Amino acid sequence: MHKKTTLDIAATNEHIVNWLKTYAETARVAGFVVGISGGIDSAVTSSLCAQTGLKVICVEMPIHQAESQVSRGREHIEQLQKRFANVERTEVDLTPVFESFKQQIPESTDEAKLNLSLANSRARLRMTTLYYIAGIHGLLVAGTGNKVEDFGVGFYTKYGDGGVDLSPIADLMKSDVYALGAHLGVPESILNAAPTDGLFGDDRTDEDQLGASYDELEWAMLASEEGKKSEDFSGREREVFDIYSKLHRNNLHKMNPIPVCLVVR
Repeated sequence: MHKKTTLDIAATNEHIVNWLKTYAETARVAGFVVGISGGIDSAVTSSLCAQTGLKVICVEMPIHQAESQVSRGREHIEQLQKRFANVERTEVDLTPVFESFKQQIPESTDEAKLNLSLANSRARLRMTTLYYIAGIHGLLVAGTGNKVEDFGVGFYTKYGDGGVDLSPIADLMKSDVYALGAHLGVPESILNAAPTDGLFGDDRTDEDQLGASYDELEWAMLASEEGKKSEDFSGREREVFDIYSKLHRNNLHKMNPIPVCLVVR
């Protein structure tokens, strides 16, 4: 079970769809392209885009992907296409591209840094692919990040899945995304799956990487916004608050605008 949302989900659904439609019309584009991972965020984002009636291309971009993630993504796209005539699908197998890339780059003896750099490279290859597809079809790249990831702990790749044109669910907590997903009819396999970025080629979950669940991080984000400090808590709450605070501090370089050296004239 996920934490209950406090939002009016039906109203939120309508609001985001109208926002997407207005943004696309103002930008004079034909619709959206969404990278499908088999997770809840991309499933909700693509469903919202589909409701606009504008063209939506769902893109699968496997790189040594776990079969469970691939099958969940395909299940979602198939049910979305049955419901919406404006949804298209395409698959770009980036595994050979990724392998060729690895053969050309310098090696590293620091295994942890190497693995992280390669994981981020996967995300950046996918971003490049999405923008290519968006470019040839006159579409916008719709981001799939939620509020906890995008503005709380910075759990995304800079210029990877963080490289998007617009972010329809970035003001939604993860609990809101799950509630909206259930409302939108996202497959149960996705609603019940443990969240994972799938960037390391193994079965590690987001919680394994972050050290806390999304419900816990959502609590910590709200507590931080209320001005709470680590010393206000004890036990697991203090541990989670410290995890959140460290991740937020370390990843501000992703969340803040690019620093510009201003020259005195």
